[in-house]
Amino acid sequence: MSNPSLLILAGDGIGPEVMAQVSRIIDWYGDKRGMAFDVSEDLVGGAAYDKHGTPLHDDTMAKAQEVDAVLLGAVGGPKYDDLDFSVKPERGLLRLRKEMDLFANLRPAQCFGALADFSSLKREVVEGLDLMIVRELTSGSYFGEPRGIFTENNERVGINTQRYTESEIERVARAAFDLAMKRNRKLCSMEKANVMESGVLWREVVTEVSADYPEVELSHMYADNGAMQLVRAPKQFDVIVTDNLFGDILSDCAAMLTGSLGMLPSASLGAPMANGRPKALYEPVHGSAPDIAGQGKANPCACILSFAMALRYSFDTGAEADRLERAVEKVLADGVRTADLMQKEGGTPVSTTEMGDAVIAALDASL
Repeated sequence: MSNPSLLILAGDGIGPEVMAQVSRIIDWYGDKRGMAFDVSEDLVGGAAYDKHGTPLHDDTMAKAQEVDAVLLGAVGGPKYDDLDFSVKPERGLLRLRKEMDLFANLRPAQCFGALADFSSLKREVVEGLDLMIVRELTSGSYFGEPRGIFTENNERVGINTQRYTESEIERVARAAFDLAMKRNRKLCSMEKANVMESGVLWREVVTEVSADYPEVELSHMYADNGAMQLVRAPKQFDVIVTDNLFGDILSDCAAMLTGSLGMLPSASLGAPMANGRPKALYEPVHGSAPDIAGQGKANPCACILSFAMALRYSFDTGAEADRLERAVEKVLADGVRTADLMQKEGGTPVSTTEMGDAVIAALDASL
């Protein structure tokens, strides 16, 4: 039996630095847990544009379609701000999502106890928070047609189209219900059915799908109220499912409840492949942080936790995912901090590599 395959696309900015620590942890699993992976590497984003004149080469796209999972670091930076929209670094990421048909974006928002005071909300509001937002990722207003900037009545008009088919809603709803079944069997669907026809259809289809999941408690909420409730009482939620635009906004809102965007991973999942595993891309939520790139200050935890999500969702090794997540939690509880977190606590921060050392030490201690 062949080893599971991983394609690493480190990307730009701090991407290569944080991904280097993930590579060390992948090696640890091979050495200490007998879990060997066939790892290949390639370029995406600005790094790909610099070499190929495109943010994602066709050969790289083909590799991504063939592997069991893709691990991505970060894309973008001010160097590329003046590029044409069609070749900006972010277009490489969007192409991966679209052509791999990664329709379900999983964005966990977990508040580690050691970081609860980092949140702008009170500790009692966020401590113990553990929710998951499932965002539809390949349709809606980011992909709908017509789109563009046009001239109408002698003035410019910007148009984006919010469009959803019944089948697009159904498949992401089923992904959310399946996830809810593995958690606390509680799902909240968010849309704007009061003012948007796409929201009416969304609510109808999610309700129809719920008939196949009688064990899951389903509720509906308008997305604007959802944003308010996330900052009022976020622990009322377990799994939230929503569309592409609202999911983009709500997941970033939920991320900041935890105190640090740089601590959070994500997974983007598609339809099952021949081996039964979903097509998948895993990436930290944070950006490329060009202001600290190359300085050894970057926090690798979100990228490490993205690999933990790969262990859970692509390789059916939930126990090993738990092991890695507990290792990160222990490191934080022990007070190990990189510069981005130390700014809030004071003290002497560790480097990116030293944070990786600490996580590996915690993994060793777990054996």
